[in-house]
Amino acid sequence: MADIRPFRGVRYNQTIVNDMANAICPPYDIISPQLQSELYWCSEYNFVRLEYARELPKDTASENKYTRSAAVLAQWLAQGVLTVDEEPAIYLHDHHFRYQGRGFRRRGLIALVRLEEWESRVVRPHEGTLASPRSDRLTLLRTLQSNTSSILALFEDPGQRLALVVAAAGEKGATLIDFSTGSGEKHVVRAISGVEVVRQIRQSLGQQPLYIADGHHRYESALAYRREQIQNQVGNSGGCDYVMMTLVDIADPGLVILPLHRLVGGLPEDKLEGIADGLASYFQIQELPLGLPDVWQQVRAFLEEAGEGKIVFLGQGLGSVRLLQPPDSKSIRSLMPESRSEHYKKLAVSILDHVILENLLGLRRKEDAGTLAYSHDQSDAVKMVQNGQYQMAFLLGPTKAEVIRMIADDGDRMPGKSTYFYPKLPSGLVFHRMADG
Repeated sequence: MADIRPFRGVRYNQTIVNDMANAICPPYDIISPQLQSELYWCSEYNFVRLEYARELPKDTASENKYTRSAAVLAQWLAQGVLTVDEEPAIYLHDHHFRYQGRGFRRRGLIALVRLEEWESRVVRPHEGTLASPRSDRLTLLRTLQSNTSSILALFEDPGQRLALVVAAAGEKGATLIDFSTGSGEKHVVRAISGVEVVRQIRQSLGQQPLYIADGHHRYESALAYRREQIQNQVGNSGGCDYVMMTLVDIADPGLVILPLHRLVGGLPEDKLEGIADGLASYFQIQELPLGLPDVWQQVRAFLEEAGEGKIVFLGQGLGSVRLLQPPDSKSIRSLMPESRSEHYKKLAVSILDHVILENLLGLRRKEDAGTLAYSHDQSDAVKMVQNGQYQMAFLLGPTKAEVIRMIADDGDRMPGKSTYFYPKLPSGLVFHRMADG
């Protein structure tokens, strides 16, 4: 089903850029203005200049952050700061990190994947998207004609047959990148270019659908760019037929999926006063005093144990957290979109968005961007309520990869900002320039 191919990756010349830890950056969607500034200062070669350049007050239609990124790309290629690999390869990326005191390794294959329209079901989404990020990534694509950051996608590997092939190839492949960061992460990138092993990888992955985990906006932007190219050209649309992805086994032990907790602020008093009664009309509620020594361990246990629709509510000034669970999923069905799948209607994040945020609080995510915020860190979410930055937090449990696959197989999508794949894939290890094939 999926068409996978190797490519000639563009990488930093490490004889010039010898501090890779300060050269890479996160993908655009988690770069705050403060982090953007820090990345600019940490290295003159930081990849943020291509991935998410700064806006300036003097920007115009002809001179702006996108054209500056294109100029930097051209300059770095001319100066040899960036080089293009001579031989096409599939790049094996081992991403080592720690989470909650444990060490993990997430193994991904960086390759090109032929773009397919959603209707083909070859590439399957699991989350909704917003117009603004799509427009930003599309403009960057038009200007740089490059995939600066990789889309994270999942595949299935029954019996771990492909894993064995990749492991053997990785041992033989040339190590291109090997460094650690100040935050304790380690990145090792190897090139897999043998004809036979590439054939086996392509054959194995080509027999199944791929599930987009992170990068829906980038994929939709790549689709839009290809449509433009086809419309404006005669014949083949060229390198824009493919997009760069990092492909990870859905059963990989290093695939850590965190929830995105909802934070609410700026609500009028009348909405705040009615929230307690509103929650009681839809959920069974158990209160835990904040003074309990193990209150947050109990919260985590509640969110991670079996059961559908579990949500934890923390309000500003309250002396307790409230554990919410629907007594019967049917009792809230009237508030869920009829067109959605059964799996969607049972998700805690769906119940939170539709029943609590939309129905009880009257919020709509697209129209209330300033009122709603999101955090993948439960402790930070709690602190932001306790210090008065937000009025309330709604905490969620993690989503399993199998649930993501089921939603995507249903042809449905989870609400936007439902999942956070930790840690994010870095930008700047290797990228795809369409002119290089």
